[in-house]
Amino acid sequence: MSVGIWDLMTDSTARPRKSDRTRAAILAAARTLFATNGFERTTVREIAERAAIDPAMLIRYFGSKDELFAQAAVFDLAIPDLGSIDPAVIGETLVRHFLTLWEGENVNHGLPVLLRSAASNDYAAEKLREVFGAQVMLAIARVGSPETAAERAGLIASQLLGFALTRYILKLPPVVAMTTLTIVRKLGKAIQLHATGT
Repeated sequence: MSVGIWDLMTDSTARPRKSDRTRAAILAAARTLFATNGFERTTVREIAERAAIDPAMLIRYFGSKDELFAQAAVFDLAIPDLGSIDPAVIGETLVRHFLTLWEGENVNHGLPVLLRSAASNDYAAEKLREVFGAQVMLAIARVGSPETAAERAGLIASQLLGFALTRYILKLPPVVAMTTLTIVRKLGKAIQLHATGT
């Protein structure tokens, strides 16, 4: 039976290559383990075992645990365009948005990985600074005075990361017990002050 060009094209485009599937499995395993255990306590062997591959394959694909971490933790905060929403609700909007990043379907992806690891790993701390420095700064520059945008973005990042640390990493009972509505209302007021000065 002959195989036509259409059959070859269909076969090659319908299924991802084995190397792509292996890379995806490694990244998925790494994201889960980094988010659960942090950078230092996650080993290459554990990631490889979870991805059902030999540890040497992980090094072949990513070079090192640091490089794997950098790729697993790539994260777009997808901050809404603050210049297009009601200035009076910027604080609440940002808090709601960040709660979805922490508690939504991407819980095992970049942001939890970065925060859990940043306290003990310089590489992770630098990645976290890059993410917040670039993305939060750009969003905040769209509202309020451009001259104070860096300072305001820094204060907002400190509020959001401090909250995340106490709720998701340290798990302080009063913070863990807060409802979404309480968090949005109360933390939103602080974020609003830093974002717009009102």
